[in-house]
Amino acid sequence: MISSYKEYCYYIECDRIASKRTRSFFDHTFISLFLPTDLIWAFQKLLRLHEYHLNCKRGFLSLFTKYLVHYRFRVLSVRLGYTIPPNVFGPGLSIAHRGTIVINGNARIGSNCRIHIDVNIGAVGKSSQAPTIGNNVYIGPGAKIFGDIKIGNNTLIGANAVVNKSFEEGNVVIGGVPAKVIGVPKVDDHLIRATEIIGK
Repeated sequence: MISSYKEYCYYIECDRIASKRTRSFFDHTFISLFLPTDLIWAFQKLLRLHEYHLNCKRGFLSLFTKYLVHYRFRVLSVRLGYTIPPNVFGPGLSIAHRGTIVINGNARIGSNCRIHIDVNIGAVGKSSQAPTIGNNVYIGPGAKIFGDIKIGNNTLIGANAVVNKSFEEGNVVIGGVPAKVIGVPKVDDHLIRATEIIGK
């Protein structure tokens, strides 16, 4: 969770590397957020800025900026089809495509996650318990992950998998309906470990 401006910059840089975006002078400015050429990258930067303002900014003077960022974040979320609340993803997030992604606000997802379209990560029924997902996890298109479950580090979740139980051991490929272990992953073929590249 972003708790300082330094951490905000760290998250942005990790996301940039994980998403294979080039560094730009405008990365930390409102110009790139309100006149973007790359909507997905603009969304990711707004997500991090939104988190920074929620977690770190206090006082009357910051209210207008908070509102402006929140409004732009909501507009871009609708335009891209994302329901991604703040403070869910660790650094190194990579969103592959525009399209429906729905994530419960109680989910917690570690660093270096690559996520595709039509993914749903949520709770079951009236429960508020949502999945906890480790570091270096690839989530394929159409995956459904739900309930009070844990997914370990270095896990690949296959396309259209329905994951309703824990795979805490990590270092596996899971797929199918319901999901089961189907192989051993080559995580580095599917995502970039940005946090390891940058260090901290």
